[in-house]
Amino acid sequence: MKLMQLGTPGAETPVVLTEDGHVHALSGLTARIDGAFLAADGIARVRREIEAGRLPLVQPEGLRVGPPVARPGKVVCIGLNYRDHAEETGAAIPSRPVVFMKDPATVVGPYDQVLIPRGSVRTDWEVELAVVIGRQARYLADPSEAAAVIAGYTISNDVSEREFQLEYSTQWDLGKSCESFNPLGPYLVPADEVTDPQALGLGLTVNGEVRQDGNTKHMIFDVQYLIWYLSQYMVLNPGDVINTGTPAGVALGLPGTPYLRAGDTVELSIDGLGTQRQTFVNA
Repeated sequence: MKLMQLGTPGAETPVVLTEDGHVHALSGLTARIDGAFLAADGIARVRREIEAGRLPLVQPEGLRVGPPVARPGKVVCIGLNYRDHAEETGAAIPSRPVVFMKDPATVVGPYDQVLIPRGSVRTDWEVELAVVIGRQARYLADPSEAAAVIAGYTISNDVSEREFQLEYSTQWDLGKSCESFNPLGPYLVPADEVTDPQALGLGLTVNGEVRQDGNTKHMIFDVQYLIWYLSQYMVLNPGDVINTGTPAGVALGLPGTPYLRAGDTVELSIDGLGTQRQTFVNA
């Protein structure tokens, strides 16, 4: 099954897409897919309702697809987590995860327009596997404990403005937290329905041209290690999102490749997690 949210921004309603291709309303269970829902065993409750045949059908045609998680408490990002991406940018291979934060308000739907900031000349793309936390993680004893706190997985576009990120601040946040800079979705796939998060192909095209073609098996630090590591320094709460890094193929690492301009269309995909598509426009 796949959890989704449909409707206008800020007023989305939760639904579930079942294996038979039908969409069912979850409004009788919860008002939104958020941290409180995940922490209260919401995914297990949805499964029970599906099995009992108690969820009404929804006609999704014409409805906007929103981010599959409402109001993340925080978006934690991992930089340089693929060896080929570190190498293409001229950065050293990190010995510890490179961690930065992204404004949760940047999260938008997977097909929403993305705004190129005023004054931007280096707006860039990054396809990433996103992990959604389902139970609190605090000082986990071992990476193996991380599996129990993962609610599921989705696709993230960690849009970045490289000049703001690398030249205007000693931190990366200025180039990462611009309005609409984190399309998320289209759906949240429960963790137990993703056989191996370290064996997922992920790719991205710009105007139909392949820019990124990678696999999560090439992460420097895998998903469970990242959650364990982060839990040593911050409390991860239900509904938090972790962007786990991007493979090679970003404009920053491709000399002569143009950065994004108004009218460009970016399409992202990850095995089993669906496809995103955004058109970029000037803010």
